[in-house]
Amino acid sequence: MADPSSYRPKPGQIPDSPGVYKFRDEHRRVIYVGKAKNLRQRLANYFQDLAGLHPRTRTMVTTAASVEWTVVSTEVEALQLEYSWIKEFDPRFNVKYRDDKSYPYLAVTLNEEFPRVQVMRGAKKKGVRYFGPYGHAWAIRETVDLMLRVFPVRTCSAGVFKNAERTGRPCLLGYIGKCSAPCVGRVTPEEHRDLAGDFCDFMAGRTGTYIRRLEKDMTQAAEDMEYERAARLRDDAEALRRAMEKSAVVLADATDADLIAVAEDELEAAVQIFHVRGGRVRGQRGWVTDKVEAVDTAGLVEHALQQLYGEESGDSVPKEVLVPALPEDPEAVSQWLADRRGSQVSLRIPQRGDKKDLMVTVQRNAQQALGLHKTKRASDLTTRSRALEEIAEALGLGSAPLRVECFDISHLQGDDVVASMVVFEDGLARKSEYRRFQIKGFEGQDDVRSMHEVIGRRFRRYLQEKQRTGEWEDSPAPTGPVPASAPSVPGTAEPGSAREEPRDEPREDDGRPKRFAYPPQLVVVDGGQPQVAAAKRALDELGIDDIAVCGLAKRLEEVWLPDDDDPVVLPRSSEGLYLLQRIRDEAHRFAITYQRAKRAKRIRSSPLDDVPGLGDTRKQALIKHFGSVKKLRQATIDEICEVPGIGRRTAESVAVAFAAAAPAAPAVNTATGEIIEEDDGGSRT
Repeated sequence: MADPSSYRPKPGQIPDSPGVYKFRDEHRRVIYVGKAKNLRQRLANYFQDLAGLHPRTRTMVTTAASVEWTVVSTEVEALQLEYSWIKEFDPRFNVKYRDDKSYPYLAVTLNEEFPRVQVMRGAKKKGVRYFGPYGHAWAIRETVDLMLRVFPVRTCSAGVFKNAERTGRPCLLGYIGKCSAPCVGRVTPEEHRDLAGDFCDFMAGRTGTYIRRLEKDMTQAAEDMEYERAARLRDDAEALRRAMEKSAVVLADATDADLIAVAEDELEAAVQIFHVRGGRVRGQRGWVTDKVEAVDTAGLVEHALQQLYGEESGDSVPKEVLVPALPEDPEAVSQWLADRRGSQVSLRIPQRGDKKDLMVTVQRNAQQALGLHKTKRASDLTTRSRALEEIAEALGLGSAPLRVECFDISHLQGDDVVASMVVFEDGLARKSEYRRFQIKGFEGQDDVRSMHEVIGRRFRRYLQEKQRTGEWEDSPAPTGPVPASAPSVPGTAEPGSAREEPRDEPREDDGRPKRFAYPPQLVVVDGGQPQVAAAKRALDELGIDDIAVCGLAKRLEEVWLPDDDDPVVLPRSSEGLYLLQRIRDEAHRFAITYQRAKRAKRIRSSPLDDVPGLGDTRKQALIKHFGSVKKLRQATIDEICEVPGIGRRTAESVAVAFAAAAPAAPAVNTATGEIIEEDDGGSRT
């Protein structure tokens, strides 16, 4: 625990202008980011008597080891820089809202030649128009199904679209009138884009224009005695009305606003947002967060605004934002929102009328969300705490292992040997910390040797981080040499995970969370005595003696400790055993997923993969030019040079690669005796 007076800036050293400040810990990691109109006044608040500070602020300043700041010219710039740094450094003491689920959006891909209407989740993409979020994907599909009568926009995937282009036949929606079938040229790209624009206008709230136009056309068709057309227009107008009825009118027509409500207690806060477009509730979302910093309702609102609109622009930022409390500097926040929208944005507290009544509804939703979250978490937190305490007691640890890392080896009969590292913090999976390894130190199947290599590589990186940050001098010297780690081989990362980082030169410290920088309190290996002994030997060779090691054997689910001849047997009903099993199973899942991906990639390999400098684009160009791998194999160097983008040297490398590859034995049809030749796709038929 640091004494704040040890790093307090000298009097007069801090400027009295607007700016953003960062607190760093002893490892130079950024732990808190804040902004201020007057840096001198704000930072002075952190260096008063510790007894007068809020408990969370006191924890932060005693964890920190230094403070630094950046001066900006305006409060708006300070707000922008604070948001950027929070996103970049992920400080542990800043409030960060996270969605409790991935909300579906109705998306229109205006960045494509033929825009497509579809359901999308996750990060927003450039050039795509989004509406929502919605509570359920089925609600989007019901709305779209009604609207396709009037706006027959493409909804099919790229594969279905290309197949229809190739065959000249549209899909079922094209036949029943719910798609304008641009795939077969029934409408031009410009006409289809106009349809997509009308669809977006209707979803954005400009509904009256289209319904009045349909009613006018219906009346005219009836007067012209085109009764079938009039009936169809009547049904179209009714479909649009039903689509509108799915979202209730809550505010005056044409009102675009977001309403934000906050429910909080001493430890946690819940935020609920209602998105109102065209006077109707078009979407709803919510977050729950721990209050890891001393923050009031106004501060929570400001953080929510940053989270909501930090990556948005244009119409995604509404004309009006209604909040329960104004941020500390409402003018600066309003200007920041206006800059993102491109026009004026009103940020205010509703005082009366329909908007205040709707805010009460949003507030009630926030209260219910917080209550539900606390009910779930109370049970989960109690169970996790009991599990960690049972593990600590069974293994003889001084305290509960708040960070646990588990390692597993996976292979298929000695081929494609890989390893996984999964991380659980406070009993919960931390997928952003997962790592994967390829075993490169030797060939063949040897789980014990593989475990020794992986543990050594992981903790060498940890020691390298300690050396780089200057902690090594204060740490006990290793009892043996610290050999250079085997270079890792990048693989395809699973979503929400990362692979082992390739070795590189030490980088300048920038405060970002580093891979391998945090040591666990407990290392779990999948296996029995041999694997545990290998892991302990790897740690001993590196001079690391403050990390506990255990193994969980699958056969009887017993826990093995280093140098113990008998295992520790936890009761079958033990929460600690259940948590260890979950961690072990997650490591196994992560390892086998990687191993299968590597095996599939190896099976799909071809001689072209061994040609240096030949990427996927030029591989596809070669196959497309010759029509099949067989014809490419038979081509001469001069013929290969005729392919655009293929030079003489590359053509020679392709020819050499095919010559070096052993030709496969011809397949024979045992019934007829005929040889099965390769078809144009490179397969046998």
